[in-house]
Amino acid sequence: MKDKRILYVSSEVTPYLPETELSSTAFNVAKNAHSKGIQTRIFMPRFGVINERRHQLHEVIRLSGMNLIINDMDMPLIIKVASIPKERMQVYFIDNDEYFKRKAVYSDEDDKLFEDNDERMIFFAKGVVETVKKLNWAPDIIHVHGWMASLLPLYLREYYKEEPLFAESKIVTSLYNSDIEDLNNEMANKVRFDKIEESKVTTIETPSHLNILKSAIENSDAVIKGSKVLPDEIETFIEETNPKVLDFQSEETLTEAYLEFYKENVLELSE
Repeated sequence: MKDKRILYVSSEVTPYLPETELSSTAFNVAKNAHSKGIQTRIFMPRFGVINERRHQLHEVIRLSGMNLIINDMDMPLIIKVASIPKERMQVYFIDNDEYFKRKAVYSDEDDKLFEDNDERMIFFAKGVVETVKKLNWAPDIIHVHGWMASLLPLYLREYYKEEPLFAESKIVTSLYNSDIEDLNNEMANKVRFDKIEESKVTTIETPSHLNILKSAIENSDAVIKGSKVLPDEIETFIEETNPKVLDFQSEETLTEAYLEFYKENVLELSE
C-alpha cells in the first residue's frame, strides 16, 4: 500500500468540527493510512464555525480563483489549507462566501436545514474534483464520508467520467446514520442542469437522506458500514446493488480493518 494514494473526502473531520462518529472515523482512518506511508489528502467544507486563526487555515492562491457553475450561477471557489498538529497531514478546505461563511454547519438557529444544502453539496463535490485536478494528483482510492459529501460518487461517475486523472480511481463510501430531513425539492433539477444521466438522477428525485445514500452506493465500488445500525432500506439496497462491503468495525479495529479492506477488496478490482 505504500505507493498508493488515498483521497479522503468528508463532511466533517475532527479537530476542525466537534467529535462525532463521522468526524473521528474520517480523521482516524486517514491518520492511520498516513502513518503507514500511504500518500493521503483530506478534503472537507470550510464551514463558518471553523476557527481559522486557531487552526491556522490559509488560502492557497494558486488553487483558488476559478468559478464553479451551480444551477447556472457562477460561484467563486476558494481553497484553504491547514496541517493537523503532530500528524503532518494536510487538510484542504472547500470555501465560498455564499455557501460556507455562515456560522453554522447544516442548519439554522431553529434547527431547520439550510435551503441551499443541495447546492452546497454540488459545490463541494465539484470543488474537490477541480482542486485535485489542479494538484494533478491521481488517487487510487477516493473514500467518501458523510451526506454532505455523498454526491461526489455520482459526479465522478457521470459529470467527470471523461476525466483521465480519475480513470483508475476506486470509490469507497462510508455510510452513517443521520436524522436529517429531506433536502430542497429542486435538488434533482439542479443535478440535471449538469447533464447527469437521467437514470442516475431518478434516485434522488425525492432528496431524502436515504436516497442520497442510495445514490452514493450505486456509484461506488465498495461501501463501509460506518454506523453499527443502518436503516433496513439501506441494507436491502446494498444487497441489491452488490458492491464490496465492509461491516461495521469497532473503534479498536477500524483503522487496520479499513486498510485491509482497501488492499484485499478495493484495489483488487483494478486487477
